[in-house]
Amino acid sequence: MHVDLATKTAVVTGSSTGIGLAIATELARAGASVVLTGRNAERLENAANRLTEQLPDANLTVLATDLATEEGAGTLRDNVPDADILVNNLGIFGARPPLEIADDEWRTYFETNVLSAIRLIRTYLPGMINRGWGRVLNISSESGIAIPAEMIHYGTTKTSLLAVSRGFAKEAAGTGVTVNSVIVGPTHTGGVEDFVYELVDRALPWEQAQREFMRLHRPNSLIQRLIEPEEVAHMVVYLSSPQASATTGAAARVDGGCVDSIIP
Repeated sequence: MHVDLATKTAVVTGSSTGIGLAIATELARAGASVVLTGRNAERLENAANRLTEQLPDANLTVLATDLATEEGAGTLRDNVPDADILVNNLGIFGARPPLEIADDEWRTYFETNVLSAIRLIRTYLPGMINRGWGRVLNISSESGIAIPAEMIHYGTTKTSLLAVSRGFAKEAAGTGVTVNSVIVGPTHTGGVEDFVYELVDRALPWEQAQREFMRLHRPNSLIQRLIEPEEVAHMVVYLSSPQASATTGAAARVDGGCVDSIIP
């Protein structure tokens, strides 16, 4: 399948590393002009350099801003007033015993993982509707369906993104704009490597640690390995394409089979 996004502008949040950078790279490979965003300017520049090493002709914009705040969202809006594709990938995660999660930490998780997405949807969805075409993708997680005991604050925010996606898809009904979520399983990024070692013996070599993590904490996985960021990116590119015009209000799965069922 050939996906041509040559006339589209894509905003990808949290795109300096990991899944976000993989998504930005694959959207650029499909021809989109891509806006890389994150809080750390140096990491963003490094990400842009890595991307252009692969795709020298990529059309990139780099913008350092904290999208977990209203001010950060305003900075993005002022610099990039319109977008055809919005990928809300920004998110934080970490392990914490449920009874030790204080109010401030709950607020931080919701501000970062949920409200950042809602603000940007409010920013870009009206323009998409007026133009009669657009794509909004919210990166959720299998943890939003099968809430992990070790990080219910993270899982709850990812459940919220499923509801956010469905609700805004209804707002965009019949306009040519689609709004979907992508349910992602445990993915092989630097941050996840650190997370895995919070839960298994740090003395274990990485391949063994990965297998032990899957055995103990994600036993339902059908692939029994971490997902590679590019595998998530391929789904996002498809859902961003004209070929996916009949898919909206959906929860597409790149979870490795971690979730046995999904309630519509």
